[in-house]
Formats: sequence, C-alpha cells, structure tokens
Amino acid sequence: MRILIIGSLLGGLGVAARIAASRGAALDHAETIETAMRLLRRDARTDLIICDVARDLPCLMAQLAAERFTVAVVAAGAQDDEAAAVAAIRAGAREYLPLPPDAELIAAILATVSADRSSDFIAQDPAMRALLAKAEQIAQSTASVLITGESGTGKEVLARFVHARSRRARAPFVALNCAAIPETLLESELFGHEKGAFSGAIARRTGKFEAAQHGTLLLDEIAEMDVRLQAKLLRALQERTVDRVGGDRPVPVDVRILAATNRDLLAAIDAGQFREDLFFRLNVVALHIPPLRERPTDIAPLAQHFVDHYTALNEVAPKHLTEAAMARLTEHPWRGNVRELENTMHRTVLLTAGHRIDADDIGVVARHPHVVPALAVSSGSDIEPGVTFLVGQRMDDVEQALILETLLHCLGNRTHAATILGISIRALRNKLRDYAAHGAAIPAPHNGMAA
Repeated sequence: MRILIIGSLLGGLGVAARIAASRGAALDHAETIETAMRLLRRDARTDLIICDVARDLPCLMAQLAAERFTVAVVAAGAQDDEAAAVAAIRAGAREYLPLPPDAELIAAILATVSADRSSDFIAQDPAMRALLAKAEQIAQSTASVLITGESGTGKEVLARFVHARSRRARAPFVALNCAAIPETLLESELFGHEKGAFSGAIARRTGKFEAAQHGTLLLDEIAEMDVRLQAKLLRALQERTVDRVGGDRPVPVDVRILAATNRDLLAAIDAGQFREDLFFRLNVVALHIPPLRERPTDIAPLAQHFVDHYTALNEVAPKHLTEAAMARLTEHPWRGNVRELENTMHRTVLLTAGHRIDADDIGVVARHPHVVPALAVSSGSDIEPGVTFLVGQRMDDVEQALILETLLHCLGNRTHAATILGISIRALRNKLRDYAAHGAAIPAPHNGMAA
C-alpha cells in the first residue's frame, strides 16, 4: 500500500507517517499541494492521501477533481478542532484523522485501505485446494485470467496469489475497481492523459497500465465497464500499447491482465452489455471461486485467522473460538461470503471481553445455509410472521432502516455494507447523503475509515 503524506512531518503528521510505515505502508511525502500533484501525475499507484488541514484542503480536492484523480483523501488536524473536521468532510475528505494520532486508528485505516491485499489463501475445502493448485499451475504463464465468484469470495486475494507466484512477482501489482470509478473518469484512470487533453489537464498523467509496467493489472468488476471503453481496452490488450487521453502516439506496455467479476458475462454478452471479443481475450484461463456456504470446512480456519489478525491489529489479548461459536458460524449462510465473515469477526473481537469467544458473542442468526427467508406476501392476508412489523411502513423508511442497520453491522465500513446490500458504493453514498440531509444519524466507522 502506498500513502502520500501532504504537510510538515515535524509534528503529529510525522508521527502518523511513522506509524503507517511501521505497519508496512510505503510512503511518499510532499510539503505542498503543488509537489503532491506532481507526484500523483508521475505514479498512479497511490492508494491514499493523508493531508494536513493547514494545506488548503479544498484546493487539493478541486485539483484532484479537475485532473480526474479518484484516490481517497483523509484530512488530519487537531483533535479538538471540530470546525476543521466539519470543513474537511464538506470539502470532500473521506475521513478526519485527529492529531496527535492514535496508533490503533491508524492501523484500522490501513486495514480498511488494504482490504484484500494479502496473497495468502486459507483453504481446507477440496474444491478450494484444487482451485489453488490450478492457479499456481498457470501463474508462471503470461495468459490473461478471468476470476469469477460472488461478492466477498476473495477474487482480489486470488489475483494477488497468482501474481505472487508469477515471473512478475517483483514488479507492481495494480488493482483497479471499475465499478468504484465514474464512467467519465475511468478512461483517464486506466490509460492516463496528456497535458491539455481536457479542461483541468495541466500536465501529463500516467494511468494504471503504465503504473503496472512489467507487472500485473487487475481489472476488478470488469462487467461494469462501459461498452465503448471496452473497445479501447480490447485494443490495448491486442496491441500491447495504450493511448493516453489526448495523446497522439501509442505508449508500449508490458502488463499481464487479470480480470474479475461477480456477474455472468455470457448473459451480459447476450444483453449487449459486454463485448464477446473482449470476453474471449480475457477468458484464456478461468478461475471460479465457490461461495463460502458451499465450502463450510473453510469457515472455522478463516474465522480463527480473522480473530488472530484483528486481536493483533487492535493490540488486544489473544482470543479463541469455542466449539459452540464454531457451530454457530458454520450454520450461518454468509451471503456476504468471506468479507462478511471477516467483518463479523472484527466486530466480535472488539466487543468480546475475555479470551473466549462463545456462540452468544457472535452477532449472527443461525439458520440453514441454503434458506433465505422470503419478505414477500403470498396473498392478501397470508403474511410471513417474521415480517408483520413491516406492514404499514413506507417503503423508503424500510429501505433506510435496512441500510443504516447494515452499516452499523459493518462498523461503519461503507464498502462492506454496499457489498452485503448488493448495491454499488456510489449508490450507498448517495443514499447516506440524503439521509444525513434529513437529519438521520449515520453510523460512524469504528476505529477506521468508512470506505
């Protein structure tokens, strides 16, 4: 993970930088916004910006928007300066980091930003072991790989697994979520742009293809890419060159492409939403990750792994899961897959006192893993007993309650909440903005960033 720090390192911001570095983050530093923008244009691998509020945050956000950068920004300032915190969020900062910094808060921010960045796969299920063996077998090749599976199954983890075992392991691994970036910005994010390509393009900027030179580029949620941009991507794959926006000559690139999606691409092709020729270009090798409910023997080792990870991350005493807790976890359907399990264990670690985690400490409802309770009515008066409390409520109110409760369940992490709800992060943010405008209390992130 690469973080750009903007501001003086002599005070609390420097302490935050040292904590981040000790947690494994690679750091870039700029004293001024102008220097920071030059660094961003030159290297497209920055994952997060932490900016001192004394450095004219609105100006930074305006320049990022004008030059089509989509990197998240965290503002940093005095802990008791509420006005600065409010102004920073209004300017567009994702979060406000109080200074002097809390080491646990820094760790939680990094954990959120670096979600899915491990290349280690924990698997005991025979189908998963066979999948990993296949992934290892093809890792040394240069073939494009299409990774499929439901949201939260670990598609980016598998992509990093392939990269770490490839000949390109020492070169960059760059991941781009095509669904998280507006259509109007995605082309510049992928291919970069030349000076003067559009209003606000005051200098040349490299894109993700060039940032991944000699390495691996993961195009996550590839099915969300606009069909017109798919044509340009196909040409880049065929010609091994990219055309920067506003450029007059192709730029050679040597990049291995991995793509991931939770959608049925063949159905998308039939619907005219995905190019068939691009599908065949990407689908040289197919790797499908089964949902967690179909590999129950993986639940226990994954759960304990997350317990160990978050006890260490939050610097609390080690904890272990009892047999009753394991049974409760195994009975749960995990519609959010591994990501939901991880979030559940993170919350459980934070809220459980003592060294034992029992069934009652885990906030999930046990049910048959293949049964999804219906919320529909079968006739005028034949209503499912579990949803009678919904009768008489407005649909908008029910939706708001579901969204806010899911966000609370996810400790304020908007990325995880959007995954569980089955909506885009963009749609979730828009809804939360509307709720806040009408006075609703939005659950804040627990020691971390609401991504």
